[in-house]
Amino acid sequence: MTDVLAAAVDDLFADPILARAALWRPGGTGDGVPVRVIARQPDQVVDFSGARIATTTALFDIRVAEAADIAEGDTLESDGEVLVVQGVPLRDAARLVWTVEAQPE
Repeated sequence: MTDVLAAAVDDLFADPILARAALWRPGGTGDGVPVRVIARQPDQVVDFSGARIATTTALFDIRVAEAADIAEGDTLESDGEVLVVQGVPLRDAARLVWTVEAQPE
């Protein structure tokens, strides 16, 4: 079953409508490693001093097979924009896809 799921994930990341090319730079330096990312930018509601504030977030899904040890402080460059990975990247239940939050550099 894992092979079927992995093949489906590969198909999603190969889709030019869903995914796009990016460069992952461990530690934010170097030439970068080519990866495919699926970008999501949902609104997020945060509480601050009793007020609820809606803000946009930048979330990226990345295959674990392409970025096995992505970490906070790494950078992603896509479409000319460099973003810094914030917080701890999280893997899905099948351990095939990372979800990372990133902020502009």
